[in-house]
Amino acid sequence: MKKVRITVLRKEFYPEYADEYLTEGQSVGPCPLLEVGDEFIFEGSAKMPEGFCPWAWIDIYRSVSAMSSGSSNKPWTKKDGQTIVCCTDGVRPVVFCIEAFGENDESVE
Repeated sequence: MKKVRITVLRKEFYPEYADEYLTEGQSVGPCPLLEVGDEFIFEGSAKMPEGFCPWAWIDIYRSVSAMSSGSSNKPWTKKDGQTIVCCTDGVRPVVFCIEAFGENDESVE
């Protein structure tokens, strides 16, 4: 099994959806738990990295597990062992880069 680096690439916020669908409207703002540039390391056993959003973890775990097991998204991605995913919050989604590394891999840790 490889380790997996999870990096926050982007945070979105759709105020028009917040106003229309959420009880607190725009005051909820973008995701309060994660920031662009945050990095987390998954080391196996389905354990969520400390400080990670539990809701986002449920959404992205399948991709994290696949990368850890050596999955490849080539030819759709430029780099083997990497994928881009997001949480399913339709009002304030967060986009992540998922990258496998380690175990006979020369990539930067």
